[in-house]
Amino acid sequence: MNDKTRTSKYRPIRFFTLLCATLLIIAVPILNNRFQFTFIQGWYQSISIGNLWFVSPLEGLESILTSRMLYGPLLVGMAIPVLVAFLLGRVFCAWICPISFLSEVTDWLIRILSRKKYRKTRIMFPRRMLWASLVCEIALAMIAGVPIFVFLSPPGLVGRELMMVILFKTVAVEGVIVLAVMTMHLLSPRLFCRHLCPLGGLLGCIGAKRRLYVEFNVENCLKCGICSKACPLALDPKNGQASSAYCWNCGDCIDSCKTEALSFKWREIKVHHENTNP
Repeated sequence: MNDKTRTSKYRPIRFFTLLCATLLIIAVPILNNRFQFTFIQGWYQSISIGNLWFVSPLEGLESILTSRMLYGPLLVGMAIPVLVAFLLGRVFCAWICPISFLSEVTDWLIRILSRKKYRKTRIMFPRRMLWASLVCEIALAMIAGVPIFVFLSPPGLVGRELMMVILFKTVAVEGVIVLAVMTMHLLSPRLFCRHLCPLGGLLGCIGAKRRLYVEFNVENCLKCGICSKACPLALDPKNGQASSAYCWNCGDCIDSCKTEALSFKWREIKVHHENTNP
């Protein structure tokens, strides 16, 4: 085992990916409006790149349920995000979501500006609240007959507010939801992401048996608890929670582990062979 402190491997890459994803939704309205460049349009609720159309699985599902219609292009647009979630789990939440980027930047600013050591106070609710938020979201959408998350999705609102600022020099009232989510983050890191995000709940359901997961090697574990403190979602990898549906494969626990007890691993696909012996 290597007892030396490990250099962060995944965290810098993840932050760079979050930065690029956020810069993309800033650049799109500028390119569309000022340079008439329309090859990329929209934001992460619904974004088109050339002839490829990507649709958030939750917004797509709500649209189908509220309209009671199966729209072919919508199903195709949902296919790639669903496949990514099936293989990699909630990676959108950790590696692409603009709410994650804002949370990372907020934490960095607090560490820089605060004279005292930045301490994270985690308010914990039952983890199953994440599934309850998903069920409630879908139920409310069906009762109202309107795809609610299309209009009130925090990740989508970041893109919409940026577009409003860039194109119209104003903000929409719905932007207060983003402020509420960030206030929750200040009160308890990733509170919304851990317990209240219905999109995270749906992606977690789809990726419950994801191919890429965090493997725990009990023989290398010192039971120091550093990995659970490093986890943005307050999961405990040594208790198997890093391979659960709640984990979003950010890699922070792997980076924090000094003894390489944690690592990413592709789950083997079990193939059942029939017994041909007489």
